[in-house]
Amino acid sequence: MSVFSHSSLLLCLLFLLITCFNFNLVLTVSNSSNNHSSNSTSSKVPTKIGKGYRLISVEETPDGGFLAYLQVNKKNKIYGSDISLLRLFVKHETEERLRVHITDAEKPRWEVPYNLLPREKPPTLKQTLGKSRKIPLSDSEISGNELIFSYTVNPFTFSVKRTSNGQTLFDTRSTDSDPFNSLVFKDQYLEITTKLPSDASLYGLGENTQPHGIKLYPNEPYTLYTMDISAINLNTDLYGSHPVYMDLRSVGGQPSAHAVLLLNSNGMDVFYTGRSLTYKVIGGVFDFYFFSGPSPLDVVNQYTSLIGRPAPMPYWAFGFHQCRWGYHNLSVVEHVVENYRKAQIPLDVIWNDDDHMDGHKDFTLNSVNYSRPKLLNFLEKIHARGMKYIVINDPGIAVNSSYGTYQRGLANDVFIKYEGKPYLAQVWPGAVNFPDFLNPKTVDWWVDEIRRFHELVPVDGLWIDMNEASNFCSGLCTIPEGKKCPSGIGPGWVCCLDCKNITKTRWDNPPYKINASGITSPIGYKTIATSAVHYNGVLEYDAHSLYGLSEAVATHKGLQAIEGKRPFILSRSTYVGSGHYAAHWTGDNQGTWNDLRYSISTMLNFGIFGVPMVGSDICGFYPQPTEELCNRWIELGAFYPFSRDHANYYSPNQELYVWDTVAESARNALGMRYKLLPYLYTLNYEAHTTGAPIARPLFFTFTNYTDCYGLSTQFLLGNGLMVSPVLEKGVTSVKALFPPGSWYSMFDMTQAIVSKQGKYVTLDAPLNVVNVHLYQNSILPMQQGGMTSKEARMTPYHLVVTFPAGASYGQAKGNLFVDEDELPEMKMGSGSSTYIDFYATVDHSKVKVWSEVQEGKFALDKGWTIGKISVLGLGGSAGSIAIEVDGNEITSTPDVATITSSEQSYHENSDVDGVMTSVMVQISGLSMPIGKNFAMTWKMGV
Repeated sequence: MSVFSHSSLLLCLLFLLITCFNFNLVLTVSNSSNNHSSNSTSSKVPTKIGKGYRLISVEETPDGGFLAYLQVNKKNKIYGSDISLLRLFVKHETEERLRVHITDAEKPRWEVPYNLLPREKPPTLKQTLGKSRKIPLSDSEISGNELIFSYTVNPFTFSVKRTSNGQTLFDTRSTDSDPFNSLVFKDQYLEITTKLPSDASLYGLGENTQPHGIKLYPNEPYTLYTMDISAINLNTDLYGSHPVYMDLRSVGGQPSAHAVLLLNSNGMDVFYTGRSLTYKVIGGVFDFYFFSGPSPLDVVNQYTSLIGRPAPMPYWAFGFHQCRWGYHNLSVVEHVVENYRKAQIPLDVIWNDDDHMDGHKDFTLNSVNYSRPKLLNFLEKIHARGMKYIVINDPGIAVNSSYGTYQRGLANDVFIKYEGKPYLAQVWPGAVNFPDFLNPKTVDWWVDEIRRFHELVPVDGLWIDMNEASNFCSGLCTIPEGKKCPSGIGPGWVCCLDCKNITKTRWDNPPYKINASGITSPIGYKTIATSAVHYNGVLEYDAHSLYGLSEAVATHKGLQAIEGKRPFILSRSTYVGSGHYAAHWTGDNQGTWNDLRYSISTMLNFGIFGVPMVGSDICGFYPQPTEELCNRWIELGAFYPFSRDHANYYSPNQELYVWDTVAESARNALGMRYKLLPYLYTLNYEAHTTGAPIARPLFFTFTNYTDCYGLSTQFLLGNGLMVSPVLEKGVTSVKALFPPGSWYSMFDMTQAIVSKQGKYVTLDAPLNVVNVHLYQNSILPMQQGGMTSKEARMTPYHLVVTFPAGASYGQAKGNLFVDEDELPEMKMGSGSSTYIDFYATVDHSKVKVWSEVQEGKFALDKGWTIGKISVLGLGGSAGSIAIEVDGNEITSTPDVATITSSEQSYHENSDVDGVMTSVMVQISGLSMPIGKNFAMTWKMGV
């Protein structure tokens, strides 16, 4: 739920703009004569700040690092005083990763806590280096295996280059004619710029709803500071902060990608002009990590090896989820589940927003509307089907003397403080205090509260919302005397505490104003006051954007401690490393065609951020979508990694069975999703072990094909399964880009598209149809589908093998991972998993399909078998086929196998000559254990 997005769009935007504007006037207009603003409309933005720094000493550390000191050239007072002496630490931490760390040489500064995001520590400020080696002061470079760090002495600048071709990836040089500065390092203002070539395609820097698509667009604002502001707001800092970007270039036909992470949790503006990228940060340090790639998959592998591999998801999490704010009682929930069954639409997980709670209080149950005995009976029924139940949790803990969770929290001193007292805010229950998840005692208390709640209600996962953190009030507040707060009348998100603005500290009113909420609102607006204090004196000013990550870490620990099962957590606010613990949905979107389109870019960005389990509210959170839009949304949303329909309290029902046409689209699209569950789950394993996104931009596979670098209307699942949804109103076709090669329709495998150089093809897309195509050289593991993932998982496997259409020679490969999916760890060697590589070749008329199995016992014990193999794109004719499996001939008899062949049709825009033909051969009725190696061969007729 969001403070800004539960009534009509008009009311929401009016409320946001008026309240932000009024509050902003109080805090910023009165100070405008004294402070420079980052707002682009301000006439006081300085063009140049200072003269940078110079290198005054350099030495090599025993561990292969590089330590240097920088002295400011000339101090100035713009945005505060310069820090005179800086310390630079550079190290090639791995062959592919370079770290550049710049901080105050004399005093420790705030950094992302090393216990929250584990990583190597640079030398302490007072550390004796031992056998260090001094280096002469001259422009020089430090070479690593993949990356070179170069620097100049005065003014100090640095660049990062590739060793293979000398290409400059990051370059901080600044001349007098450049509109940006040399290095600036003040207590509350840090600035650095890198020059960029004009042909660099940049991706990342979120969370942000980007109207122009996945590529960063020059001169749009990119502000990173976690805020509860609806995702319908474009080019605005949203729920998460991910200060990382991927840079993809194609030079002389040779593509290469790299990434840059600035590991800093303070608020920042990032200005991208197309030729440069400037960071303006309001605290902390410069802690840069450079990842050499050179492929996009290499980049996310290297990135997630630092920040933490994505969390393994249980199998059921890839089923379909249904949620709504406004399931007033249990009978409504039961009715929804039953209606999905009647409509024959798959459903794995039913969710509750805060309707199940007693007065919106965490870890409670409404004894009237969600009677515990009846709820336990309901859960027993759905659990027997393999279905799951998830509820929401907000971090704000109600200030209520009769509320056990609050009493225990107060006794354990777990709350964020202001002037020694728990900081008071307002969220759904009314007055609340916020747990301080940076405090180890808070984590222990939270783990215990999860345990207590699970004993009350055996939930299967937790949804942690409002964790930016969201506050319906701003400033320093007290509970009003003599009136009820909230009153129970009118919107629940109107502040009813007695509050006053806090302007007395430089934390609440910093000298540089980031573009927060897109309107330069104060950074403490509608959240925790930035001068509030966490454990060990940490300021909210510094730790603000880490709140969602720290809550996810504590929640993960709590869920895993209950039954030793693999946790499922859905978090709205995220930071670098959140994907190691949680999935994400893209927040409060709107039921519009634009929001449908935006959802693709946001999903693809989170794959780059290391959060591959991501999706948007299908059909939109508010207001009610049209029937046509909901048709098209489930056709797209059925292929989100995280697939959930979720609606607002004030919207009419929009469950997929509400409209007959939407139900048909859902049966069609979700029917395919449930057949693809083995593939999606294998991608989950790949994500967990290598960081590879589940949903990927086309350039991840087709990196040589520059036409797809900006494509934001299609995407891949894995390497070669392409989804091309309808994103416009009133159309029955879609113009889809097909990179070079052969593509086969998943809904009719006899239909093929051949694209020699890459081309756009117009595809038929009637209301209930979504186009999904499988690329050549693939082996895709599927099953038969079902109404739940548990049911689908017990059906025989179907291998789909694709060769280039009509080719005399071809190779294909694929893989499959299966395991005991509720165990905490997802790995080989445990005795509870099996991994299979599938291979296929065609050499003139000879076809071979085989497997190589690792640790087959688990799959054999489960009794899972391959029942069907389909081979597409074969040249020649099927004729009379004699098939051998493991050297034994099988024939087409009812009790052994059925062999069929079909000639494939090419789309009219395919690049084929008139004589080219190919066939699909299907062998069904098989019963080959997936846990055992097999080899199948046959000869095609000529």
